[in-house]
Amino acid sequence: MQEERRLAVLRAIVEDYVSTEEPVGSKALVERHGLNVSPATVRNDMAALEDEGYLTQPHTSAGRVPTDKGYRLFVDRLTTVKPMSTAEKRAIATFLDGAVDLDDVVSRSVRLLSQLTRQVAVVQYPTLSRSTVRHVEVVALAPERLLVVLILSTGRVEQRVVELAAPLDDDELARLRSTLNQAATGEVIADATTALRALADDGRAPERAVAATLVEAMSDHRSDERVAVGGAANLARYGDSFDTAVRPLLEALEEHVVLLRLMGEAGSAGTVTVRIGAEGPYTELAATSVVTTGYGPHDDALATLGIVGPTRMDYPGTMAAVRAVARYVSRILDEA
Repeated sequence: MQEERRLAVLRAIVEDYVSTEEPVGSKALVERHGLNVSPATVRNDMAALEDEGYLTQPHTSAGRVPTDKGYRLFVDRLTTVKPMSTAEKRAIATFLDGAVDLDDVVSRSVRLLSQLTRQVAVVQYPTLSRSTVRHVEVVALAPERLLVVLILSTGRVEQRVVELAAPLDDDELARLRSTLNQAATGEVIADATTALRALADDGRAPERAVAATLVEAMSDHRSDERVAVGGAANLARYGDSFDTAVRPLLEALEEHVVLLRLMGEAGSAGTVTVRIGAEGPYTELAATSVVTTGYGPHDDALATLGIVGPTRMDYPGTMAAVRAVARYVSRILDEA
């Protein structure tokens, strides 16, 4: 009973501190949360939680605030990820379903996530090396000029114009299209590249030209280090912790390599990971928490999306929003 009551006190302190941004006192807890015990009992519980490292007291006359250890216990044992409302789900679907291509999906996702959580949202572009070739299309722009379209499982589309040494008739164009798709469609990038390189070396002249162009398009790994960031203005809400939390995070937002490491490897789609304070890879961001999950078609996590922000955040709401947006983005990539 005593442990359950102390956990209830910790939960109440976390919720109040996140909401009010002020240290929480025993009298306020009793009044707001109906703990059915006296303020003196709550004070004893708060002192015990402080002794165990879950709370700290900024000033001797002030109430308590959660420590990183307190937030961790809250997330692991006390958080119930609140489901998104029907209206919220409808709004997410409507906003994301209007996307026209992968860049638009990422752009919309990062804006939506920052609005839902009021934090800084980060979306990594799907990793090229883990995707497969969905289709290769070849369109004649002129007898000696082709438009080659490469469509990947991530929703990424690459377009290249290829100039030929001699004109191509419709039958030859159909044969070329069939040969390219037999070599590449359904293959992961590495295997598709190997098959197309063989065509580029040994095929007929049109095959050599188009296959070499596709190999070049597949070798462009810039997207593996691309991230989209949104909602940096939300950090203005944390002016009281500018030097400890906001300034280092603003500097990190300028370095995409830092952000990618901060976000971590793409976990399995649907699993939300929360790293609090010093659990992250950078000591200068020890006042920052990161909530992430993987996303991708068919539950295959190709990349990571999530939020970063000061440790004083609404963890249940943030986790729900991150999970919901990832599910919708995964569904869009599935249907692309």
